[in-house]
Amino acid sequence: MTELLRPRAMGSDVARLEGWAKVTGTAPYAYEHPVDNPAHAHALQASIARGRITGIDTAAARELPGVLAVLTHENAPALASTEDGELAILQSGEVHYRGQLIGAVIAENPEIARHAAALVRVDYEQAGHDAEFSAERDDLHTPEQVNPAFATDTAQGDLEAAFESAPVRVDATYTTPMEHNNPMEPHTTVAVRGDGGLTLHDSTQGAHTVRQVVAKLFGLDRERVRVVSPHVGGGFGSKGLPHSHVVLAVMAAGLLEGRPVKLALTRQQMFSLTGHRTPTVQRIRLGADRDGRLTAIAHDVIEQSSKVKIFAEQSAEPSRHMYAAGNRRTTHRLALLDVPVPSWMRAPGECPGMFAGEVAMDELAVACGLDPVELRLRNEPETDPESGKPFSSRNLVACLREGVRRFGWQDRDPEPGVRREDGWLVGTGVASAVYPANVFPGSAAAIRRTADGYQVRIGAADIGTGTWTALSQIAADALGVGLEEIDLRIGDTELPHATVAGGSSGLSSWGSAVVDAAAAFREKFGTDPSVGDEADGTVPDNPDRKRYEMKAFGAQFAEVRVREDTGEVRVPRMLGVFAAGRIVNPRTARSQFVGGMTMGISMALHEQSVLDPRFGHVVNHDFAEYHVATNADVHRIDVHWLDEHDPHVNPVGTKGIGEIGIVGAAAAVANAAYHATGLRVRELPITPDRFLG
Repeated sequence: MTELLRPRAMGSDVARLEGWAKVTGTAPYAYEHPVDNPAHAHALQASIARGRITGIDTAAARELPGVLAVLTHENAPALASTEDGELAILQSGEVHYRGQLIGAVIAENPEIARHAAALVRVDYEQAGHDAEFSAERDDLHTPEQVNPAFATDTAQGDLEAAFESAPVRVDATYTTPMEHNNPMEPHTTVAVRGDGGLTLHDSTQGAHTVRQVVAKLFGLDRERVRVVSPHVGGGFGSKGLPHSHVVLAVMAAGLLEGRPVKLALTRQQMFSLTGHRTPTVQRIRLGADRDGRLTAIAHDVIEQSSKVKIFAEQSAEPSRHMYAAGNRRTTHRLALLDVPVPSWMRAPGECPGMFAGEVAMDELAVACGLDPVELRLRNEPETDPESGKPFSSRNLVACLREGVRRFGWQDRDPEPGVRREDGWLVGTGVASAVYPANVFPGSAAAIRRTADGYQVRIGAADIGTGTWTALSQIAADALGVGLEEIDLRIGDTELPHATVAGGSSGLSSWGSAVVDAAAAFREKFGTDPSVGDEADGTVPDNPDRKRYEMKAFGAQFAEVRVREDTGEVRVPRMLGVFAAGRIVNPRTARSQFVGGMTMGISMALHEQSVLDPRFGHVVNHDFAEYHVATNADVHRIDVHWLDEHDPHVNPVGTKGIGEIGIVGAAAAVANAAYHATGLRVRELPITPDRFLG
């Protein structure tokens, strides 16, 4: 890799450049985008888990004043591509899961559309369905690969022999529930068709990704499709790929040629239409010598997916890299069900996988009579355990040691279930964190000299994480000018191509393209360019990616209190110490880390989607019953990061911080709950009933 970009604006605590617009309500989100004379669509959903529509009566809806059209499979256009089973909606009367889109009512306002949707009568021929997830099934499926393109299974050495001969063994099964993303801004799309073209104002993590998918589905020239998305109110993975509501909005707009159609999913509809995290059953086997040094690691995962589109989460992937052991095995199997399609959600793979792996490590520490931090230090690998390649940088040990110092871990009494304060049992726990340092190829940037400075253009996304600010800081340093001279333009497919804001890859990928464009600009025009001078750049090839393993690491520490008489669980403080490469903006970075750890508390204590297999739907599909952590649940969260210099990852030196904050957080809480009570909980969420006899 070339020398890292010298920081001047980077590293500065710069307030969000778009902050004023957001707090004053002038930053347009997708549904708010002003369009002339919009119509409004309300989605129709299947009320059976499997079968086909035999009749659909829309007369009452169409007769309601203000209704403009009713879209069903009987009048929907044929899609040019139906290979994506989730997106190929309204192509027949077949129903593959409960909640599947079967049409829409388009009306003058959203209230009329919603009322009219309730007047549509649908007759079905029901078929037997299968929506019950179980690890005991005899028809588990072996996927070709797991997300995004990892091997399904891996094996090294003789796992069975090493485990059976190990003096100390842990053999336990851990479960995580079905969970749903719930960004503050629901999934919304405004579609405008006309003159052979299509414009979408979409709440998305990747405008160019939406354009590519929609153009293919409808057989449109990609250049005739424009997607605009300057501000997004959270995504967490659920907006990384377009879901079927985007297709529905485009179809609806096709019925009203030239008139915009606005579609916003309700919170309840999101529970069947925008992806979810699969439930997991994970068996972990750890074999170690009496000093706690691992000799065997096995991580076998059972998950669910949908029959209409397979998505396999890479839950065992982190066990391939975390700790040294000569014998290891990881596997993934799927139960294919008549349920909505799973998708990306907050550190897919690493998040549920590290819950199981890091609780198992805590159990091994107890079995060996070792401090949990010391156990992790003793199993630190010199090179990546799977590939054998060196790490570009790996500061897990430094994170653990810094966390020990800052958290006060050295004073910890290892005995579980013995500390009481005013009716609360008190304990502390620790877990490691890891996430890949991704850089995706394909992003491009263009830089143009203007009368006031430099216009930097790239079709990137800001999903509330601070892209407007941090990418401007990178551009300023890449051009060697002040931050005030940068005019950043993002969130539009009229701008150069940008990859999705996902996998903690955004700033590293887009920043690499901006740095390349700035270098090209300076080489071509020097330091005294003329107004109108322009150059572009792309993400350069990085040969170091073939030589090194590149990952961010962290250590999570938690204090947990469990009420003796009620089982109520509280997390009064957490500390996260991270080694995630260069931190471009300390203010927005801290927000991301704190947000990730808050999500970890939410995963540990609250989140669980309850799917009724008799009917195939999530019964707790609103905030009254699907609980997420709120202010009252979150107390003191401290964040610290190491000054990590990694010259190999990319020209900016960043590793991505969007997801490392949540990884390991739930395990730290679970381990602290054990230390508080002496009761080991291997199932999430950790609810009060776990501690009541």
